[in-house]
Amino acid sequence: MPQDINRILDALDPSAPLAHRHIWLIRVLDWVRGDGKSVPAAVSRVQFLVEALEARPELLPRLRAWWRTMVLTVDFSVLLGDHGFAPRTAFASEFNERLRRKLLPGTPETVDASALFSLAFPRRIDGAWLAALDEPLLQRLAAQLSDPDDPRTPPWQSIVLDAITYCAGQIQANGFAPELRLRMGEKTRADRAFHFLVSDVDQLARAVRQTASQEAVDAAALQLRERLEACRQAVNDVYAHLEENGISVGVVFRLRQLRERIVRVRELLDMLLGGKPLASGARLIARLAQAEQDKKSLRALVAANSSLLAAKVAERSAETGEHYITRDVPAYFTMLRKAAGGGFLTGFTVLLKFSIMALGLSAFWGGFWAGLSYAVSFVLIQLLHCTLATKQPAMTAPAMAAKLKDLTGDAVTRFVDEITHLTRSQVAAVLGNVLVVVPAVVGISLLMLHTLGHPMIDAQGAQYVLHALDLRGPTALFAAFTGVLLFAASLVGGWAENWFVLHRLDSALRYNPRITRLLGAGRAARWAGFMRENISGLASNVTLGFMLGLVPAFLGFFGLALDVRHVTLSSGQLAAAAATLGPAVLRMEAFWWCVAAIPVIGMLNVAVSFYLAFRVAARAHNVSGVDRARIYAAIRARLRHRPLQFFLPVLRPAATDIPDHDTSRRPPSDAGSADLLER
Repeated sequence: MPQDINRILDALDPSAPLAHRHIWLIRVLDWVRGDGKSVPAAVSRVQFLVEALEARPELLPRLRAWWRTMVLTVDFSVLLGDHGFAPRTAFASEFNERLRRKLLPGTPETVDASALFSLAFPRRIDGAWLAALDEPLLQRLAAQLSDPDDPRTPPWQSIVLDAITYCAGQIQANGFAPELRLRMGEKTRADRAFHFLVSDVDQLARAVRQTASQEAVDAAALQLRERLEACRQAVNDVYAHLEENGISVGVVFRLRQLRERIVRVRELLDMLLGGKPLASGARLIARLAQAEQDKKSLRALVAANSSLLAAKVAERSAETGEHYITRDVPAYFTMLRKAAGGGFLTGFTVLLKFSIMALGLSAFWGGFWAGLSYAVSFVLIQLLHCTLATKQPAMTAPAMAAKLKDLTGDAVTRFVDEITHLTRSQVAAVLGNVLVVVPAVVGISLLMLHTLGHPMIDAQGAQYVLHALDLRGPTALFAAFTGVLLFAASLVGGWAENWFVLHRLDSALRYNPRITRLLGAGRAARWAGFMRENISGLASNVTLGFMLGLVPAFLGFFGLALDVRHVTLSSGQLAAAAATLGPAVLRMEAFWWCVAAIPVIGMLNVAVSFYLAFRVAARAHNVSGVDRARIYAAIRARLRHRPLQFFLPVLRPAATDIPDHDTSRRPPSDAGSADLLER
């Protein structure tokens, strides 16, 4: 190790070309980093480097000349004030910039401090070992780099002040951006927090550069910090507007940039006026190194700026999902009635599906018309206030995740109660759909046989249905794949509602002069209310319909033989096959394998879509750290003691003051509080 660093130090040449001077710095930092696995080892190498320089005083003139040339060539104020932020304020531009940085290599032949910083600190460990450097070691290193008696050495205070000025200018410009200013409240705009930010920075710079009294410097710094806090409050005001009126990823991106710049100015103030400027500077450089790693990640950019959108989509899905959860007997039977209506309408959807198949269209057009028939059917089910069972899980999962924000007290018991309500609701919806779609399809098929002379499908088509739905085939895989499509449709619905609210389209429908002239004020108001209430369902239903029809066709083009298996549609298709084959179908083994497949399809449709939606909602609500063991134990206890609650409604609520998983403290009377249906 000594020979390596001495050889590197011997190669130091302050008069070398720009690229070679920067390559020397990169080599030194590579040596300090070592294998990149140990922070203490890197700190030890920095200490050894300082000791090696102290042991060779003849190197100091060259080192100081190299450092002076570096500071005069590369603008460190831009590095301190701007590194880690997007060069543009648009989300798409930053995404393209990160993609370019991933694909194209950098060069050390540059005067761009940020580009050089990226080459010098390319590893995630760099931020850790920089933050671990202590003040005495930094003072020794600073003494070797700069000569206080040399008037050519740029003062570090000027560099930091320039960085603060640069960063404050960016904050002020972003604070005046129309997409942010129009979302601020009236009081926030009246406070004019961004108007005087740069003047406060100028006042601080004059106090520092004119060596004013410490009281004057402290007063100017206090004024600037208060102004930064006012700017932060203005940013929070915009966040509050977004939470109420819809999320825009572009606006969230600008807000995050603005908030991080406010934090950067505070860090620069600590570096300028704190008691340990070198330690503060090292921490800032460490944070820049961390920001450099974060800046390389496309995934981090999307995740950070779409988290609020995910939360809003989950929140809007949760509002819709609450309507699908039944908690008492009347609601349970209402769900059965709505599901029965949905099953009846789905019978005609099955008829349309087989009619389109009989035309013998190409894969795309067959999928398109099938998707259109599905979409129309699903929208009709929504408008008639009926229910399609598999649409519920992706909507109810966010409602469930929202209840996990607080698990104190008896929250676990309440959550398990919701699980039982949800399970009952799903069972009721699936039963209502299946038990009605089967006789509906059989009736339609028999009616066609007596009026048209042929059933819904011929014998060959019936045999195809029995082969396609056989549980011994890929039916389970296709059912799980359908669950993914159900989840994707729910996301589109939540996004569409957020987009509708964000752009205030309900207000535009209600008050736009051209629309009101065309429809009339009353009708325009009714249309606005209708679309505001139903836009999420319409978007998700249309999306689901076309995905069920077109996604298999598109995947087949790429050689992926994935199909959809929807429990209600599959039940209707099986009923059509049975109606064609007649009573003889009861003696066919394939038929009973298809019957066994129906509950599997329903379970996978529901479970997969619910699981995916729950994961997204839980992440959006920041509940990933919940104590899952407590929840699982409580669910198992409820299954052991009151299993019928998961399938039948309770006539009288059971006591919920004691968690289900803690049966030791349950009073004796609790055993007799089961509902009448469980008896």
